[in-house]
Amino acid sequence: MATDRSGEAGEAIADREVVVSRVIDAPRELVFEAFTRVRHLSRWWGPDGFSTTTRTFEFHVGGVWDFVMHGPDGTEFQEWITWRDIVPPERIGLLHGSFRDDPDAFESVVTFEPAGARTRIVMRTLFPTRELRDEAVERYHAIEGGEQTLGNLASYVVDLVADCAGRGGVSVDGQEG
Repeated sequence: MATDRSGEAGEAIADREVVVSRVIDAPRELVFEAFTRVRHLSRWWGPDGFSTTTRTFEFHVGGVWDFVMHGPDGTEFQEWITWRDIVPPERIGLLHGSFRDDPDAFESVVTFEPAGARTRIVMRTLFPTRELRDEAVERYHAIEGGEQTLGNLASYVVDLVADCAGRGGVSVDGQEG
């Protein structure tokens, strides 16, 4: 039986968790980079129709990403992510809330698994309570939004791969590759 960090049994966390995944037609190093560099994140992060404005971005354990997501209807969502675990290019752990020390913040672990020349990305999100999970799913459409966000990442990365191929194999960092 699986347990979380506090030792809770898997059944106890199942009603607090949302899991979304996708296979992306790109190598995991590139998918990881697109997830960890603000110049990429701002181009794909969020569900369909959303855009992102970053105020602060520090990608290191203990660093933060302070940003605003702009909904298609003009609604603004204040967001705050603290990076808790980073193992390039395999895993990112983060705490995501509306502001620093948000008592309703949720934990996510994003894994990047090689799948041949492609990458399987899995985003596991654990909410503090079942009620917060249910609210995220029902009111904010967390499952659909997560799937759309990973779809946006996939489209963005596939375009990067095509662009790199068109430039003779130069990587997104500008180095030969």
